[in-house]
Amino acid sequence: MRTKILTDQKENQLIIKAYTKLLRQSRSVISKDDSKIIKKAFRISLEAHKDMRRKSGEPYILHPINVAQICVNEIGLGTTAIIAALLHDVVEDTDITLKFIEKEFGERVAKICDGLTKISGVLSPGSSIQSENFRKMLLTLVDDVRVILIKLADRLHNMRTLDSMSRSAQLKNSSETIFIYSPLAHRLGLYTIKSELDDLYLKYTDNKSYKLVSNKLSETKDVRDKFIRSFIRPIKKKLKEFDLSYKIIGRPKSIFSINNKMKKQNKAFEEIYDLFAIRIILNSEIEDEKTHCWQAYSSVTDCYQPNPDRLKDWVSTPKTNGYESLHTTVMSNTGKWVEVQIRSKRMDEIAEKGFAAHWKYKEKLKGGTQFDDWISSIRDLISQKNYSPQEFLDDFKGNLYNEEIFVFTPNGDLKTLPLNSTVLDFAFSIHSELGSKCTGAKIDDKLVPINYKLKSGDQVNVITSSNQKPTEDWLKKVETSKAKLAIKNNINRQRKNLSSQGKDLLKRKLKQLKLEFDENISKISSYFQYKSIIEFYFDIAKGTFNLKRIKEYLDHLKNLKNKSKNKIIEIEIDRSKSVKHKDNFNERIVEFEGKKDNIDYSLSKCCKPIPGDDIFGFITVNEGIKVHRTNCKNSPELLSKYAYRILKASWYHESDDNFISTLSIEGTDRVGVIDDITKIISSQLKVNMKSINVDLKDGIFKGNIELFVSDTLQLSKLIMKLQKVSNVNNVIRLDL
Repeated sequence: MRTKILTDQKENQLIIKAYTKLLRQSRSVISKDDSKIIKKAFRISLEAHKDMRRKSGEPYILHPINVAQICVNEIGLGTTAIIAALLHDVVEDTDITLKFIEKEFGERVAKICDGLTKISGVLSPGSSIQSENFRKMLLTLVDDVRVILIKLADRLHNMRTLDSMSRSAQLKNSSETIFIYSPLAHRLGLYTIKSELDDLYLKYTDNKSYKLVSNKLSETKDVRDKFIRSFIRPIKKKLKEFDLSYKIIGRPKSIFSINNKMKKQNKAFEEIYDLFAIRIILNSEIEDEKTHCWQAYSSVTDCYQPNPDRLKDWVSTPKTNGYESLHTTVMSNTGKWVEVQIRSKRMDEIAEKGFAAHWKYKEKLKGGTQFDDWISSIRDLISQKNYSPQEFLDDFKGNLYNEEIFVFTPNGDLKTLPLNSTVLDFAFSIHSELGSKCTGAKIDDKLVPINYKLKSGDQVNVITSSNQKPTEDWLKKVETSKAKLAIKNNINRQRKNLSSQGKDLLKRKLKQLKLEFDENISKISSYFQYKSIIEFYFDIAKGTFNLKRIKEYLDHLKNLKNKSKNKIIEIEIDRSKSVKHKDNFNERIVEFEGKKDNIDYSLSKCCKPIPGDDIFGFITVNEGIKVHRTNCKNSPELLSKYAYRILKASWYHESDDNFISTLSIEGTDRVGVIDDITKIISSQLKVNMKSINVDLKDGIFKGNIELFVSDTLQLSKLIMKLQKVSNVNNVIRLDL
């Protein structure tokens, strides 16, 4: 990739222009004194990064300036965040210390810079699993959420400028983004940033799909705009009757979400109805917001028939990330369903800029907020000591995206829980003791078990018993991190008590056999293949390990003494030079960067890559190297969590092998349609089929066809041919 080198004069002009733009954008949030401090931070950062270049060839200082611009413009942060954004890389990349930053800009800026430096290591090779960095990152969130917000701005700018990076860096950054940064943006209410991060992920991992949806959106823009103008005309008239001040906009859904809908629903772009949403933004005072939102809703439903199942009221009960809005879906005059979002200007700002906007309005709102509750739950989560970093990461991430349900205590207090939460989750959300003793619940005077999945509106009365104790099976019956932690803590206490009993029993047994306890315990547990001594004690106490088996160990010791003392020679095997891959191909079909010899690999069954697909190699523990597509459903986790086990892979240019690929096909029934499909596959294109499975119901046929194809080009030609068959509505490749 060619690097663009600028002359000193052009560089200076570029830097001054970017910095001036930052000051202009910050005018509304900074004072004269603030501008002096910002200037000081800019000069320090400029000097520190003076000899550094980005991969694009641009001076590095442009990056922190752009990050600061995002903080101001797109998130709504102020002076402290601007300073921290300008300095966010100097501690990690230069000789400047935190002590110096604290001396020049104060403790708060230094703490934010420290937090940002810690985050930079969260997803470095191997660290997300082997260290406490992720927990440290969240500690900074609890202390000052600006750390995370600035990091999201940093990640957004890096994703916007990813073109200049290598392919492997693009994949790694994109996977990290979808795995952790996009969910964080979602959780903090930064929907605009979240959508852009998702779109950029798709752009660099599945560019073909990205371009398809992007081009389709561009092609249909005029038609879509015309439809929106026609649709909102009668609504405007109705809104005037209520004397409401408002603006109406029509926004297309993100490319990423449209692509997901096409995949999940197995439909072409033209068949996806909710490509955009109409948004009504009301200029209302806080005390009038709810009333005006429902008046606007009435105006919309007076004009168009609503779908009663698609009404979502987040005005009365906001989401836990602060999101407030009324959503309804109505039928237009042309027979198309249209989503309409109704919110106040304040609600819209929070929806766009998330936490930062929420903080701006906090003092005007009464009592605590959903954001405060969430921060409190994070504080409780990170205070737990017996949670491994990997468990912590998985549970935390799992709760970032979850949809929510609203349930009530017997006293009528509202509790917000993730979708699929059970009676146990509810009990533990009240108190850990209540959860530990829970045997079931009463909902609408009906008895339900502990694993009953709650629904919005349920009023839950927990039933307890003093004899009840949590078991490991309970972990499969809960959804929330709080419940999982409480169960694990309880089980660990039980195991500790039992292990202590097991240790005493073993001591007595070894004393009988005249064996020293301290000298033999490690050897005995290893001999019986226990991973830890505690587990060994535990099994003894439970009775699953019979102490009579210790005699086996004694016999083993006798055998060792009787054996000759032959020298054992260990031969180290170079695993990189193992046999050819397992799939019995006639020749090498995949090559890995830096590996000249044929190495043991196989094509993953989860995404079934074929020549032409963008691929990478993943080093497994026991199964050699698995080759995955970059847009495989498992790739974000593999690329972000296990970057140190990733190999750059490409298709070998000479291969005559065929590969199994699966097509999903659907359409309306007619005589001979399946025959036409098979003729095109077998006769016209000479493609061999492995299997065909088609179901017919109510005049609609759906089915899957397994084929032997040489590459993606052949597969694409086949799909195009099949899509032209009369009565065939959709043909797509499946990611199995």
